[in-house]
Amino acid sequence: MKKILLLLVILLFVLPINAQKPNKPSTSEIYESIQKLNFLGTVLYVAAHPDDENTRLISYFSNHIKARTGYLSITRGDGGQNLIGSELQELLGVIRTQELLAARRTDGGEQFFSRAKDFGYSKHPDETLSIWNKEEVLKDVVSIIRKFKPDVIINRFNHRTPGTTHGHHTSSAMLSVAAFDLVGDKNFKSHNLYGTWQPKNLFFNTSWWFYGSQEKFDKADKTNLLSFDMGVYYASKGLSNPEIASLSRSQHRSQGFGSTGSRGSELEYIELLKGTMPKNGNIFEGVDTSWNRVVGGKAIADILGKVQQEFDFKNPDHSIPELMKAYQLIDNLPEGHWKSLKLPEIKSVIAACTGLYLEAKSESSYSALNEKVNIDIEAINRSDVPIKLTGVNLMTSFERPIKGQGFTQVKDLDNNQSYTYTDQLYISDKEQFTAPYWLTDVSTLGMYKVKDHTLIGNPETPHKATAVFSLVIDGYPIDIKKPIVYKYNDPVKGEVYQPFEILPVVTAKISNKVNIFSDHSAKEIPVVIKSSKDNLSGSVNLCYPSDWKVSPEKIDFTIANKGGEKTVIFTITPPKNQSEGLMSPMVTIGDSVYTKELINIDYDHIPKQTILMPSEAKLVRLDIKKKGNLIGYIQGAGDQIPTSLAQIGFKVEELNEDNISLNTLNKYDAVVLGIRIYNVSDKAKFYQAALHKYVENGGTLIVQYNTNRGLKVDAVAPYELKLSRDRVVEEDATVGFLSENYGLLTSPNNIEPKDFEGWIQERGLYFPNEWSKDFTPILSMHDKGESAKKGSLLVSKYGKGHFIYTGISFFRELPAGVPGAYKLFANMISVGKK
Repeated sequence: MKKILLLLVILLFVLPINAQKPNKPSTSEIYESIQKLNFLGTVLYVAAHPDDENTRLISYFSNHIKARTGYLSITRGDGGQNLIGSELQELLGVIRTQELLAARRTDGGEQFFSRAKDFGYSKHPDETLSIWNKEEVLKDVVSIIRKFKPDVIINRFNHRTPGTTHGHHTSSAMLSVAAFDLVGDKNFKSHNLYGTWQPKNLFFNTSWWFYGSQEKFDKADKTNLLSFDMGVYYASKGLSNPEIASLSRSQHRSQGFGSTGSRGSELEYIELLKGTMPKNGNIFEGVDTSWNRVVGGKAIADILGKVQQEFDFKNPDHSIPELMKAYQLIDNLPEGHWKSLKLPEIKSVIAACTGLYLEAKSESSYSALNEKVNIDIEAINRSDVPIKLTGVNLMTSFERPIKGQGFTQVKDLDNNQSYTYTDQLYISDKEQFTAPYWLTDVSTLGMYKVKDHTLIGNPETPHKATAVFSLVIDGYPIDIKKPIVYKYNDPVKGEVYQPFEILPVVTAKISNKVNIFSDHSAKEIPVVIKSSKDNLSGSVNLCYPSDWKVSPEKIDFTIANKGGEKTVIFTITPPKNQSEGLMSPMVTIGDSVYTKELINIDYDHIPKQTILMPSEAKLVRLDIKKKGNLIGYIQGAGDQIPTSLAQIGFKVEELNEDNISLNTLNKYDAVVLGIRIYNVSDKAKFYQAALHKYVENGGTLIVQYNTNRGLKVDAVAPYELKLSRDRVVEEDATVGFLSENYGLLTSPNNIEPKDFEGWIQERGLYFPNEWSKDFTPILSMHDKGESAKKGSLLVSKYGKGHFIYTGISFFRELPAGVPGAYKLFANMISVGKK
C-alpha cells in the first residue's frame, strides 16, 4: 500500500493565479469569437494526466469546427518527474495545472480535473481504482459531464486492455465508459448539482500504436472508425492545426514535451464505442448545433448570422447595434445552460468590438486581513459607440458589492478618452486566504478532499477580489466583471501581471526541509519570518519532538515594512540515539498564532504561483558513517540531492558543464550525475569521456536514472548496459541483497532490511535489464506478481576506479529524509575508499 510523504500530506494552500494579461483580440480573433458564439456543440476529451491529451484534436474541434471543447484530466500530474526544477508531488501538480491552462489558452480548449491524485506509476487499473476510490472519482466524472454537457466524448485510452499500459490511463477510459451510461440516470446522484444529461456518442481516439504497428493498422477493419484530416490551415492565424497543437503541447515543459509543428494532411481516427455511427463523417450528426436547440433561439441565430455575414474587419464596432439586440435576447432567456455560457461570450465580443478596456489594479500584489488596499480603476472606450459608466462595485467573497467610493456620477466614456480614479477595497477579517479548493483539506493517498462540490472539475478557485463595471452600451445596461490584479513594469519583461492575493499577516519558513544530524553535535537552524503589513512585532518559538532540545525557547522580533523579512536562529541539539520527528515554527502576534510558510514558484512559461502550506521541517538523528568528503555534482533535470548530501557532512560542489575536464574532476572523492542528465544535457556527450577517464584513474562515478528514450549520448556507461522501462512502484516492495562485493551493503554503513522501510512513492524506475558481466548487481526487488528486477543498483570496476549506475529513486527519498536511503547513498560514495 502506498504511503504518503509526511511533509506534504498536511493542510496545504496554493494561491492560484487567475490574473492574466488582459485579452486584446485582433479583428480576426473577434470574428472567430462570433463564429463560436453562433455554434452550440460541445466535445469533451478524457485522459489521465497533463500531457496525455491529443492537442491536435482539441485544436481541430475548437478552431476548425468552432465547438466548445474541453479536456478532462483525471489527475493533476502530481506524481511525475520535473525537468525544469526540483518541485515534486503537490508543488509539481501546481506547475502542471498551470501548464495545462497555458496549453488550453493556446489551442482554444477548456480544462477540467477530478479529485483523483497522481500517486505515481500504476501497473493495473485495479490498483489505480482502489487507491483513487473508484466510486468517488466516478461521481466526479459524471458531475463534470453533467455540468459541461458534451454532445460527444472522446477517450484517449482503450478501456478494453487493462494491464498493458499505465493503470491511470486505462482507468480514465473505464471511468468515462461507465459515466456515459450514468449521466442520464436520474437515480445516480453524483454530487446532486446539475441534473441529468446524455451525450450522443462516445469514441476512442485510436491509432496504429494501439494495433501494434502501422502495418497491422493499415490492414484493420475500419468500419467503426471515423477519420479527420488534422492538417487544416487557418489563414487568419497563419498557422496549420498541427502547428497550433505543437505550440499547445510545448507548454508541458516540466515533462519535456516540446514539440515541433508540422504541415500538410494528417489523419486522426476515432472508434465508436457507444451511440450511433455518423453516416456522413460528421461527429455532430444528429445534434442540432445551432441556436434552434434553445427555445427562442431562432431570433438570436438570425441576428448573429447577420453579424457574422456583415462583419467589418476594419470597423468591428459597426456590429454593436445588432450584437446588443442579440445580447438582450440572450439576457432575457430563462436561466439555463446555454444562457450561462453564451451571455459571458457575447459580453466579451461586445467589449472587443468597442475596444473597451476595463481594469482594476491594486497598489500591491497582496493584502492581509482587516486591511484596506487602494485600487486604481481605468475605463476607456476606443470606438464611437456611446458608452456610459454608471458604477464600479468592488467585492470579495465575504462582502456584498459596494459601489466605488470614488465614483460619484454617471460618466460618458468618449472615444479614446481614458477615465481613471482610485478607490479602496476593504479585506474583511472573515475573508479566507486565497487558496485552491483541492488543497484546503488533508487529502488521502489517492483523493483530494473538496467540501464545496460546486468547485469539483474547476482547474482553479474562482478569483475572490473582483470589480464589476456597470455600463450602458448603445442604450442597454450591461455588467462586466474583472478580477482585481496587480501590475508592475519589469525592466526586461515589461508589463507584468500578477494576481491580487489575500495572505496571513505573517509567515515563517525553515529553509532546510530535512535536517540530518549524523552525531550528537548541535546545529544552528535559521527561521525566516515574513510580514504582510507594516510595523509588525511578535515572537516565534519552535514546536519539536520531546527528546530534542532547542535554545532559546522564544525569540522576539520586529519588522518595519510590509514584505520585510527577519531571520532568527535557533540551536537544535539532537538526542544521542537515532530519532525522527518534525519541527514547526509558531509565530505569535497578539493573541493569534500563525504556522504557515510562503513559497513562490516562478517560471516564465506560467503565471507566478504563490503557495501557502504548513511550515515544518524534518529532524533526523542518524548514525551514519562516510568515506570521502568532496563531491562533484552535475545537475541533470533538477533535484535536491546536493543539499541532502551536504546535510550528512559532504562538501558538494555543483559543476558548470562548460568547464568539465579531467583536471577539474581529479580533486573529487566522487562525482554524481543528476537525474536524466543524459536525456536533457546536450553538453554531456562532450565531457563524458573525461568522466570515464576520471573513473579509470581511480575515481568513483555515480550515474542516476535516465530513460531509454531521447538519450543524448551513445551509451550511459563505459561497459554495455541497456536501459529498460522496468520499475518497482510499490515503495514497500521486499528488497533482496545479492552481493556484498565492493562493500556497498556493509561499508561504511551496514545496510539491513529495515533500511528500506519508510520509502515513498516507489523503489525506483527505468532499471537496466541487460548489462555486461563487468557489472555486479547489488539488490533485487519486484512488485507483487512480477519477476525479480536486479538492475536497480549496478557497480563495476573500471580501471582503478568504480562506475555505479542506479535507478533507485534517491531524488525522492533523500529530500523526504528517508534514513536508509542516506546510508545507501553514503556507501555508494564511499566505494573503493580506505
